[in-house]
Amino acid sequence: MSHVPQSFYEVPAQRLARRLLGCVLVRQLGSLQLRGRIVETEAYVGVQDAGCHSFSGRRTPRNDAMYAKAGTAYVYFTYGMHYCMNVVAGKQEEPVAVLLRALEPLHESGSAELRAMQAARGPAAKRARDLCNGPGKLCQALGIDIACNRLDLCRGETMWIEPRATPATPKVLVGPRIGLGTMEPRWRDAPLRFGLASEEARPFLSKPFAGEHEENSRAPKPKPRARRKR
Repeated sequence: MSHVPQSFYEVPAQRLARRLLGCVLVRQLGSLQLRGRIVETEAYVGVQDAGCHSFSGRRTPRNDAMYAKAGTAYVYFTYGMHYCMNVVAGKQEEPVAVLLRALEPLHESGSAELRAMQAARGPAAKRARDLCNGPGKLCQALGIDIACNRLDLCRGETMWIEPRATPATPKVLVGPRIGLGTMEPRWRDAPLRFGLASEEARPFLSKPFAGEHEENSRAPKPKPRARRKR
């Protein structure tokens, strides 16, 4: 096991949201080790963030894990339907976190691991790309529930995060977070959602980033068309 160290998580949520892209979430379920590459995240930046569970300093039994040390799993039940997993960032008592929105399963077709993920997701997940393309879906596929809340991802034996295979900074897509349609524009439109921009990763995103900003891109920008003279 190659756990990401706690120092990796001790950064602002926006920075951690980028850092986590390309890392691997590992879930040990009995003899099966389920693995998925993190391809999409959202940052929730604390008490000033109207979209964050800790907005205005709110602290309840449900969100108390957000106040724990960096590298703690914050898992909650939502809409009476599914679980979502966050990774706590920043400093202890600073309630900021990163939501894991999508994973790319790292198992071959027909493997026991992939079959277990498909069985957990049910008939709605007919393709590998449908298994973990959403925060609730990835928790269902990997058996992440409220028992995983407050797990220490730096030392965990049933769930942890491993560093990305290559240290190079990946190309990243950036856009507004999902599901904040009624929020004030400042937070509804804040560029706090991040995704891997590679062609291999795009099919596994929960939603496309079409027309949104792309960071770390070395591709030349198209030149504006010259206006025709009349």
